[in-house]
Amino acid sequence: MSELKEFLLPDIGADAADITDILVSVGDTIAVDQDVLTIEGDKASMDVPSSVAGTVKEIKVKVGDSVSEGNLVLIVEVAGSAAAKAPAAEEAAPEAPVAEAAPAAPAAAVTAELKEITVPDIGGDEVEVTEVLVSVGDSIAADQDIITVEGDKASMDVPAPFAGVVKEIKVAAGDKVSEGSLVLIVEVQGAAAPAAAPVAAAPVAAAPVAEAPKAAPAAAQLSPSQVEIAGSIKASPSVRRTAREFNLDLAVIPATGIKGRTTKEDVQTYVKAQLLLAKSGGGGGGLQVLPFAKVDFAKFGEVEVKPLSRIQKISGPALHRNWVTIPHVTQFDEVDITELEAFRKEQNAIAAKRDLGLKISPLVFMMKAVAKALQQYPDFNSSLSADGESLILKKYINIGIAVDTPNGLVVPVVKDVINKGIYEISRELGEISKKARAGKLTSRDMQGGSMTISSLGGIGGTQFTPIVNAPEVAILGVSKSAMKPLWNGKEFEPRLMVPLALSYDHRVIDGAEGARFITAVNNYLTDLRTLIL
Repeated sequence: MSELKEFLLPDIGADAADITDILVSVGDTIAVDQDVLTIEGDKASMDVPSSVAGTVKEIKVKVGDSVSEGNLVLIVEVAGSAAAKAPAAEEAAPEAPVAEAAPAAPAAAVTAELKEITVPDIGGDEVEVTEVLVSVGDSIAADQDIITVEGDKASMDVPAPFAGVVKEIKVAAGDKVSEGSLVLIVEVQGAAAPAAAPVAAAPVAAAPVAEAPKAAPAAAQLSPSQVEIAGSIKASPSVRRTAREFNLDLAVIPATGIKGRTTKEDVQTYVKAQLLLAKSGGGGGGLQVLPFAKVDFAKFGEVEVKPLSRIQKISGPALHRNWVTIPHVTQFDEVDITELEAFRKEQNAIAAKRDLGLKISPLVFMMKAVAKALQQYPDFNSSLSADGESLILKKYINIGIAVDTPNGLVVPVVKDVINKGIYEISRELGEISKKARAGKLTSRDMQGGSMTISSLGGIGGTQFTPIVNAPEVAILGVSKSAMKPLWNGKEFEPRLMVPLALSYDHRVIDGAEGARFITAVNNYLTDLRTLIL
C-alpha cells in the first residue's frame, strides 16, 4: 500500500519569500534532500529540499507565490513497507501463501527496458552541444536537463522526457545535433505484469518496495537544481542560462549559496563589480593598459599547458582588481618575539603533558595581537561603502588566515578572536586549516573577515608585500623569523626577530595611522602581558 504525505515549507529564516522556480513536476520521483523549489527573499535566494521521498502527486504552489514556514508545497505518494503488508496478506489468505508466492514473484518483478532520448524540436536546423550535464550511471528524473545546446541566437537546456538510469551517452561537447539526433540510451523500469497483481500480493509487493529507496539517492545526485559545472560548480538552470547570456565563467564567480551553490545574487554581484571596474577604466584603475602580445611558446621548445585551478580562476581576477583599484601602502617592521617563543614552547610542553590534543603556533599570538590592535584602531576594522562616501565600521573582530592548499591559497575566517583564549583559537585554527586543505570549506567559512594575516614564515623569505583582501582595508604579512644581534644599550645580544609587512588602503588609512597600528602589534607581541590590559 501507499500513502499520501504533505510536504510543508520548513523554516526559511525569514517571514516570507517568493517562489522563483519549481524544480519538480507531477509524476516525478523525488528523494529526501532533493531540491524541489527555489525561493527568494529580501536578502538571499535559496533552494528548498524535500523532507520526504516518493512520487509527486500534486504541486500546491506556483512561481510568484509568496510563501512562509508551514505552507503546503507538495503532496507526495510514499510507498508503504512490505513488512507492514505481509501480516495483513497472511490473515486474508492463511491457507495458500507458500504455494502462490513462488510463481507470483517473477510475474510481479519489475522489468527494465532500454529507451532512446533524442533531441526534440528546438526551433532550429542545427545547434552545437556546449555541455553534457549527466554521466553514465546517473539516475535522471523526468524533465531534468541532460544537455545544453547553443545555436545562432540562443542557448537552451534539453530536458529528459522520462526518468531512468543513463546507460550510454551518444553525444559530446562540440557535436552538432538537430531534431531527432540520438542523445542518450536510458534504462527505464517497467511496470509489473497485470496478471500478477491479485496473486499473493503481500510477498510479491516486497520486490518493488524494497528497490525504490535504492534509486532515490542516485536520483538526488543530479537534480535539475544541482547540476555540476566544471566539476564542482553547482547552479540552477536559470543561473547557468543567465551566465551564458552574459558570457560568464561560473568557475570564477564566488558561490555563497547553500552547499556551495552559485546563486542569482552571486552572478549579479559579479556583474556589478565588473561594471564598476569598467567605469574606472576597464579594470585598470583609470589606466588604459595594452593587452599582452600573443606568443607561440612552443616554437622555442617543449611546453605543457596546465589549466588554472578553480581557486586560481576565482582569486586571480579578485587580486588584480584589488591591486589596480586600491592605492596600496606597505609598512615594514621587525618584532622581537624571543620571550613569546619561549613562552609558546613552555605552554606546548604543558599541553602535551596534559594531553590537550593541541599545539600553539606563533600565528595564534599574532591573531590576538592584531585583534587587540583592531580594537584600538577601529578604522582598520572597516570597509568602504559601495559609493565610496563613507566607512562601515565593524563591531565584531574576525581574523582571516591565508592557508596554502594543494589547489591554491584560501582564506578561512576565525570568528570573534578578541573574546577567545589562546587554546580555543589554536583548536579552531587547526580545525579550519585541516578543512581548508581537504577542500571542504564553505563560502560561510570564508566570509565576514575584519582583517587578514598571510604568514609565509613556515616557508621562508625575509619580506613580501601582501595585497589587501577587499572589502577589508588592511592585511598583515608575516615572514620567517631569524636570530639577529640587537643592541640593548650596552652590547649586542641574540634576539629572535620576525619581519612584518602591513599593507593598507591609503584611501582609508594614512601613513601615520598605519605606523601606529603596526607599532601596537609589535608592542603586544614583544610583551604578551600588554594583551590583557
